[in-house]
Amino acid sequence: MRSKEGATPKITVDRLQTKAAAKPSVANGQTAVADDTGRRNFLRRGTALAGGLVAGGTALTQAAPLPIPESNKGYGKPIAETDYGMPSKFESKVRRRRTDVLKNRQNFSDWSMTPLQDQHGIVTPNGLIYERHHNGTPDIDPAKHKLVIHGMVRQPLEFTMDDLLRYPAVSRFHFMECSGNGLTDWLKPASTTVQQTPGLLSGGQWTGVPVSWLFDEAGLQPGATWALFEGADGAGHVRSMPMKKLLDDCLLVYALNGEMLRPENGYPLRLFVPGWEGNVSVKWLRRIKVGDQPWHVRGETARYTDPMPDGKWRQFSFDMECKSVITRPSGGMKISHGMHEIQGFAWSGKGTIKAVDVTTDGGKNWQEAMLEGPVMDKCLTRFRYRWNWTGGPATIASRAVDSTGYVQPTVQDLQKSRAIVGFVQHHNGVFPWSVSAAGEVKNAIA
Repeated sequence: MRSKEGATPKITVDRLQTKAAAKPSVANGQTAVADDTGRRNFLRRGTALAGGLVAGGTALTQAAPLPIPESNKGYGKPIAETDYGMPSKFESKVRRRRTDVLKNRQNFSDWSMTPLQDQHGIVTPNGLIYERHHNGTPDIDPAKHKLVIHGMVRQPLEFTMDDLLRYPAVSRFHFMECSGNGLTDWLKPASTTVQQTPGLLSGGQWTGVPVSWLFDEAGLQPGATWALFEGADGAGHVRSMPMKKLLDDCLLVYALNGEMLRPENGYPLRLFVPGWEGNVSVKWLRRIKVGDQPWHVRGETARYTDPMPDGKWRQFSFDMECKSVITRPSGGMKISHGMHEIQGFAWSGKGTIKAVDVTTDGGKNWQEAMLEGPVMDKCLTRFRYRWNWTGGPATIASRAVDSTGYVQPTVQDLQKSRAIVGFVQHHNGVFPWSVSAAGEVKNAIA
């Protein structure tokens, strides 16, 4: 993060008393943010700063006729032979990608990342949901798939997919984030785009059956405080889960965004744990064993743990902490002089987003952005901030505040409580972008 003079401005996280761009209103237990104020401000500022044009468009003269496009002159395409809609060919660049830092071309443990810079709204299309597996994606016939519940229960049970689909469905909007999201960019700018840095993040509407309902069916024995979830993939991925969370808000999910899960997202059945690290939401779920203690499997000892400054490792760090990132403008983009709308996502595994601040001068000053409703629990929240870029070098960043009062920290603050070595999880530090005098946007993490 370099200023015009070459100094490195330190981005601080002291919560400043800023005036909100829009006041939230509460209805039906959810926080909704009115868009009207932001719309009027957008139009008013745009007109004043862009010479009467809202977003810097080109003025038309009365003498210039509106040309007739080629698309007006002939027939369009018939219904697709695949009978399944696809994006326009002009949007072919919008796709999942791997990171440009860690090259892992092996099928047995790999990942791909969501193009956050191209996402509009809080729902990630199913074909763009980030992907993470430990031994490839299995091809499972739902007619043959079964889920077993056993261990410390009064009555062991076996469910077919047809059995589960007969239960009343529950649908909820939540984000999902890999615990290793952003691990390549702790101390230096290793990645280029927002997709390749915090792109192990997606949001959607999850549909399924509450875990608590099936535990009621099986009957929990006294002392049952943990459960082991096992996938049917080649890795046999397993995780221990505390019963308190399972009974609170966890779902056995079979659908995402209105359609059945895709194979890479756990088809035909997965566990979904709102607000917690993605690896605990075991995909291709085949077995639940109830017990009175965690199993301490590989994903809880050798992996998905956090090194601490005292030499110890933090285990069961489930919650994904409050976080935000600017997606437009972001790395790899180039902007021109004039008005821009800084956009991004904020989220918290511990509640709702209450505020997002944006800086355009490397953290010297912060202004509160407008939250775009609906603002929901453990869900992606979009924020917007109008910025008139006059052409000088700038460093932009965002910091989020959640309903618990937690303020997103800087990487420097995280270093005081975390050992930034090895395979480090849970990177929720403020992520800055630098804008050069030429308008080029780059990673400015260090």
